[in-house]
Amino acid sequence: MALPKFQDFLYPFLKKLEDGKDVTSKEMKSFLIEHFGLTPEDSALKTKSGKTIQFEDRCSWTRQWLRRALLITLPQRGMYRITDRGKDYLKNHTSLKESDLLEYPEYAEYAGKSPKSSGSVHIKSKSTDTTNSMPTPTEQLESAYQIIVKDLAADLLQKVLEQSPKRFEQIVVDLMLAMGYGGSLDDAGMVTKFSHDDGIDGIIKEDKLGLDKIYIQAKRYAIGNTIGKPDIHAFAGALDEKKANKGVFITTSRFSSEARKYAEEKASKKIVLIDGEELARYMIEYNIGVSTRRTFVVKRIDSDYFEGDENDV
Repeated sequence: MALPKFQDFLYPFLKKLEDGKDVTSKEMKSFLIEHFGLTPEDSALKTKSGKTIQFEDRCSWTRQWLRRALLITLPQRGMYRITDRGKDYLKNHTSLKESDLLEYPEYAEYAGKSPKSSGSVHIKSKSTDTTNSMPTPTEQLESAYQIIVKDLAADLLQKVLEQSPKRFEQIVVDLMLAMGYGGSLDDAGMVTKFSHDDGIDGIIKEDKLGLDKIYIQAKRYAIGNTIGKPDIHAFAGALDEKKANKGVFITTSRFSSEARKYAEEKASKKIVLIDGEELARYMIEYNIGVSTRRTFVVKRIDSDYFEGDENDV
């Protein structure tokens, strides 16, 4: 049989979690194979590129969509758990499509679409030329790319949170070096000793003699945490002790508005704040903890080639 369409995976995936028990990725895939009656050949079908298994790809995107709508959560790697929102949805529905997910603002923001009001009726005007609102293929490609990057960033940040505090500090130093700080110096970056670091977790030397340095503080906090002004004030004090003028405070969580204001206006030092969202984006941009899976090359007509002088041919 043909593999079911992607959105057909949404409801049975969520339904499998209805009893509240955690389900592993392997258990979910086995369930979906049985639910759809897939043969080994069906579940091994690949995309046109031949590099991706369709079934695996659809399971992965189903997980992402449900998680973005906050219908499920990932308590740990490779494990799925339904949320109270997911349970409430199943009480009143027997199917699930993207139009249903758009009722949740978190998913709508993720998908870059307008949220749909619950129970609302959308009336389509006959005089509206629907082609005017359709994105071009280029726009669709760019939109799809942004969604993939958002998902990668979320997974990457989750992976960073699974690391030890010491490993996180090394990741931060590696990122700073990849961004070009420290130049070509072999010993440009270092992680300070784990104990008695006086609020400094890493140091980047910007010149061979180490006359100019960037001091780093790295805090691996849960995503929901907020770092306030006192933490930035303490970091500024640590910089004072080092007689330093430059500091970077990097966290997996976020900063309060007061913390950002203090860093920008009040601190006597130049302090740059990088939150979890920015951290993941920089790691993707500078290839820290990620690798290229596939490259798409978009080409255009070379007008110069066709407009050349015939005598030059």
